[in-house]
Amino acid sequence: MRQDTRHSELVYLTAQKASAAVTSPVAASWSRCLNLYNLQPEEARKPVQVDAAMYREARERMERLIGSSTDEVDRLYQLVGKSGCCIILADQNGIVVDRRGAPGDDVEFRALGLWQQTLWSEASVGTNGIGTALADERAVVIHRDQHFMSANIGLSCATAPIRDHLGRLTAALDVSTCRNDVSDMTLAVLSQAVRDAAARVESNLFRQAFAGARIVVVPQANSMSALIAVDGDDLILGATKAARLALKIDDGLIAQGMPAADALRETRGEATSDLDDAERAALRRVLSRTNGNVSQAAQMLGISRATLHRKMKRFQLH
Repeated sequence: MRQDTRHSELVYLTAQKASAAVTSPVAASWSRCLNLYNLQPEEARKPVQVDAAMYREARERMERLIGSSTDEVDRLYQLVGKSGCCIILADQNGIVVDRRGAPGDDVEFRALGLWQQTLWSEASVGTNGIGTALADERAVVIHRDQHFMSANIGLSCATAPIRDHLGRLTAALDVSTCRNDVSDMTLAVLSQAVRDAAARVESNLFRQAFAGARIVVVPQANSMSALIAVDGDDLILGATKAARLALKIDDGLIAQGMPAADALRETRGEATSDLDDAERAALRRVLSRTNGNVSQAAQMLGISRATLHRKMKRFQLH
């Protein structure tokens, strides 16, 4: 009880300092909980269980994402599940729609509310991995007494947001543990594992949404989820959040039909027109398909063999 009191006092003291909220994401979250959500850290508040209809709607909205994330959630559970961790997938509102946990740990996790149909939004239970990752739209680690509610200071959470194919926040993937011997190093490893899994889920969602397009990894972003979808005319059809940030593109530029080469800032060896580039590329594709047979390539293009030779000479195709 004394520990809970000390924690509550620390929350009130820290949240009242404007400088702390500016320099610390956790302090900023504590301030939101007190001033925006009117929560109190000493409350014996547990996550509420949403009604069956709301839960069913959440599951239906998340059906595609749950299917796309199953392998990644299973893989993550195989990696950390036996070490006293549970894996949580929550929707954009913080409703738990899927989870993995060892039967021996489930009694404790269920008592804490880490179970399907419970609500872990920041507005509901204060600073926590799921709710704060969704509120800040970034990966977070909330370790024990970094939680707002004194009732949750036995938890340690590593969480990453998941965005859909349009870059919109759509879910959160979380690893939580009740173990009291979790070190900062262990949490760093868990956080990286969660972020990698979330990035792979985002990539899966994006590839499914643009199944007929060419998918290009953005090299400038240094992120596996920085992808753009490109059509046959080299125009961008879509981009993940990481790609949008790296290339400084948005829905407006994508709708206008922005060339991928322009977005990727690709340079060419010599200044040539787009028409020349397109014609050269077309000739190379046909010659490749005919294994360099000029007569067959000319026939496929509907031009004479002499005309094709002239074009090959012009573009230095041998």
